[in-house]
This record gives sequence, structure tokens and C-alpha cells, in this order.
Amino acid sequence: MDRRLFLSALLGAPLPALAQGFAGLGTDAEGFAVPVRGTPLTFPADHAAHPDYRIEWWYLTATLTGEDGRDYGLQWTLFRSALAPGRQQLWLGHAALTTPDAHYSAERRARGGIGQADVLPPLDAFIDDWHMTSTATSGDPMSALSLAARAPDFRYALSLTATGPLVLHGDDGYSVKSEDGQASYYYSQPFLTAEGEIETAEGRVVVRGEAWIDREWSSQPLSPDQTGWDWFSLSFDTGERLMAFGLRDRDGSRFTSGTWISADGTPAPLAPNRIRLTPLGTARVAGRTLPVRWRLTLPERGLDVTTEPLRDDSWMQTSIPYWEGPLRFSGSHEGRGYLEMTGYE
Repeated sequence: MDRRLFLSALLGAPLPALAQGFAGLGTDAEGFAVPVRGTPLTFPADHAAHPDYRIEWWYLTATLTGEDGRDYGLQWTLFRSALAPGRQQLWLGHAALTTPDAHYSAERRARGGIGQADVLPPLDAFIDDWHMTSTATSGDPMSALSLAARAPDFRYALSLTATGPLVLHGDDGYSVKSEDGQASYYYSQPFLTAEGEIETAEGRVVVRGEAWIDREWSSQPLSPDQTGWDWFSLSFDTGERLMAFGLRDRDGSRFTSGTWISADGTPAPLAPNRIRLTPLGTARVAGRTLPVRWRLTLPERGLDVTTEPLRDDSWMQTSIPYWEGPLRFSGSHEGRGYLEMTGYE
């Protein structure tokens, strides 16, 4: 993110439109560390922060069913950005709850180094009283977690347990984001069961379902012509998973990639531009026309599905706004997932 824009967001000043999409990731990376192909990811060390890199996130989404039989979705995210190499770390926290009746979002802001926000080893991510904290007594710290966030109009608390392994995307965690070769380090824990409760003004609901954590860090993952991305996490009823993304160029083309994940957690990286992401239906959301319904096709896996959001208006009304919400999909495969769309004006 551009330093001026991030500081403006942190201090609450108005933000102009971001030509580079979410977080301004196409900005200058001079002086920061950059991902290098062949660098092994190391756990649990890589669950914690990497302050030599410009930007980083801990990103959890969950697709849930309430004791009332209805669908719900929630998001918990912590972003870290460095003002300059070796300098002050700044933090943003985003939380969201999507119900069949409404979409709620909230934001927290913090400066690093004063105990207000951090991600400490082996895995204790927090900003104020929001947290994603390991409760594992053995094995990988991401195998058992406690998650909580609250805002004036909603709150949630979940317990999470892994039923499968961590998954490295791209080339053993080195994930290419453009034809020009920009890349990030990227891994996920897509095999979490979730149980807990959510609460709005309508009352409390006990929920159960699945959750997915994405971990990513880099310093310049977008090329100058890329304006934003469309990202999908799909969990099939058969137990398989798919992570797919498309990074949009100004001319309307997309660089697509992703990972097919077997039910036992074995990743099969997709070759660039093998998966096709086609918008099918739009909605007017926050003054923008957004493609909230999609078709995803991947012939080599027999995949041909269409997605349907729980709510068209799953808009994150945060300092840097974007669309994020739960969905169901059907066609050659069925299941539930999440969609994030950034950079739409």
C-alpha cells in the first residue's frame, strides 16, 4: 500500500480511489525484501510476521450453518504494512459477518510496537480485543485456533480444528501473480472445522461449518497494468478444494492461476491461465456494478460450476472498500466457498 494512503487510512482521513486495487500492491518495493523462488517455507516460524516485507496478511473466511438451518459467513483479517524498510509497522483489522438478512463489516487500526496489534510466534494474531490465537498443545499451531471479533452491531467467536495439512500454493509456496513475474509467498490451511456462535441485534445463533486461512506476504505482487483481483476459495462436497484467482489488467484481460487440492491435502498447482473465470451476473453495490455471479471452468478437472452469493451486497465498507462474501456453487461440482473482489470503481 502507498505509505501516504495507509497512514491516511490509519488516521481516518478520506481516501482517494486506488488505481492499483486493494492495498495499492503495485507500488514501489525498493529496499524491501522480495520473494525468491526456491526459498523453503518454515513452520511454525512463517505463521508469524515478516517485517522485512512491505505487506502481509492473515486471512480467515468461514462458511457456516446455524442451528436455525440458515447459511452464514464470516471473515477475520489482519493486514500488516511497513512504512519503509526497517521502519514503523502499521496494522488494519477487518471483520465481517454475512447473514441471509444483512452484511456487517468493521475495521480496527493500530500502530506497531506498542502492544496494540501484532502476530507473535507461534501464532497469536491480534488487534485490540480481536484475536486469532493458537490453542494447539502439539503439532502445528494452526491445527487448533480460537477466533473472536466484535463490533457495535455484531460479534462472533469460533473454535477451529484442522482436519488436513497446510497447503503451499504455486511452486512450494512461491506464487506468481503476473506474466511479468511478480510473486508472493502464499500458503493456506483450507481444512478447518468451525463451531461457535454469532450475534447480531436479532440474537445469538450457534453455528458450525468450515473455515479457510490464507497467509500471504510480499512487497510488490502486482504489475503496473493490474487494477485488482477476483479470488475464490471453493470447498467441494467431495472433500476436494480449489483456490483460484484472476488478476485484471486495464485492457480487460486476466492473469489466472490457482491450486487444486485433493481431499487428502495434496496440492496440484494450475498452470497460468488454465482456469477460466467468467462473470455471469452483476449487481449494483455501493454505487458500483460488480460481477457477483460467476462461472468457473477447468476442463482438465472436469470443473464447470456457477456461483451464487449469499448476499449481493457483501460490501466491506472499510477504509479501502472491497467485496467479500460467502457463496454456494453448483454444476459439475457442488459446495460452498468465498469470493473476494477488489479494485472495482
